[in-house]
Amino acid sequence: MVSECRIKYFPVSFFSMILGMAGFSIAWQRVEHIFELPIHLSQYVLALTSILFFALSLTYLIKIIKYKADIAIEFNHPVKLSFFPTISISMLLLSIAYVSVSAGISKWLWVFGTLLHFAFTIKIISIWIHHTRFEIKHMNPAWFIPAVGNILVPISGVTHCAAEISWFFFSIGFFFWIILLVIFFNRIIFHHPLTEKLLPTLFILIAPPAVGFISLVSLTGEISYFANILYYIGLFLLILLVSQIKVFKRIKYYLSWWAYSFPMAAITIATILMFHKTGGVAFKYMSLVLFIILNMIILYLLVKTAYAVSKKEICIDEE
Repeated sequence: MVSECRIKYFPVSFFSMILGMAGFSIAWQRVEHIFELPIHLSQYVLALTSILFFALSLTYLIKIIKYKADIAIEFNHPVKLSFFPTISISMLLLSIAYVSVSAGISKWLWVFGTLLHFAFTIKIISIWIHHTRFEIKHMNPAWFIPAVGNILVPISGVTHCAAEISWFFFSIGFFFWIILLVIFFNRIIFHHPLTEKLLPTLFILIAPPAVGFISLVSLTGEISYFANILYYIGLFLLILLVSQIKVFKRIKYYLSWWAYSFPMAAITIATILMFHKTGGVAFKYMSLVLFIILNMIILYLLVKTAYAVSKKEICIDEE
């Protein structure tokens, strides 16, 4: 946990780290199960992720108590606002990871995560509708987080609630994914380019179709034609972004680098699911390659983040 003197500048975007780590935990669980690995590292990854979530939550709670004015400023920021739902999405992802570990823990994480995320969705969309300060240049892929995050609800929701509730949240997420995708491409093509700090968030574009695929398969139990479309959209976006690797290699480290992690975990898990459902050899090798890359990304991000924290380059006044 950061020292008290720096809690004032503790960013809510730090919870993006939990998204990546939770996705990493789920990917390990799926690989261990589908490929019948003799090792069980997923339990340790999940334990580490849970500890990190508790530490970040406690730190942010202290900030809420001691620095209410700074929380208000963060919540009214056109970019930072979209990162508040990473807290509820962290709960939803941990719920998915705990399904095979503890049904009780998974259920309570799902209940609190779903309720909190729905509250964030209503509040943030209301702010979008009645705003007086947003401009097209503020729009970036992080805006997908509040509304599109609802697509995650059915993945463990099918275990914990009636199917209609899961379909309700899937529909919300899918509806806003289409709307925000159109707005984003209008912004990126005809308006200002993203700042260097926000360029890693381009990988967030992969997450909605990849998670949508996983969620739809969870709801229907099969890979439908539409599920196939979602998967291949996610795969295409991955290829598109990887083709621009030179651009991403030039970006210096920011906390926004964690935007690489969860989308990569999502498309990896989706590919593992494709292999599990279809038995296609191509999906088998694709999932293994993506899984290896995901491991490298997570380890690199952990090292870079630990180094940045030790050098006090995070939790500073950015104004």
